[in-house]
Amino acid sequence: MIVTDDRGLQDAQVKIGTKQTVKAVELGQAAEVYVAEDGDQRLTSRIVMLCNKQGVKITYVDTMLNLGKACGIEVGAAMAAVLKQ
Repeated sequence: MIVTDDRGLQDAQVKIGTKQTVKAVELGQAAEVYVAEDGDQRLTSRIVMLCNKQGVKITYVDTMLNLGKACGIEVGAAMAAVLKQ
């Protein structure tokens, strides 16, 4: 088990997964979106275009597994949205 001081996305209000991330961006609730570089290109290209259209910052993460871990879940995630405060 890896223990770090930086809890990353676990402390932020986050929507994890494609459907929830897309919905958050469409509703103008997303402050930033994290996209896994190894995620399904059909899904990630859609969210990237949507973020560019809505002016939402995109941050790329190397793998779905690392993004999932950053969100505090045991499985990989293709994308996650940090909600506006």
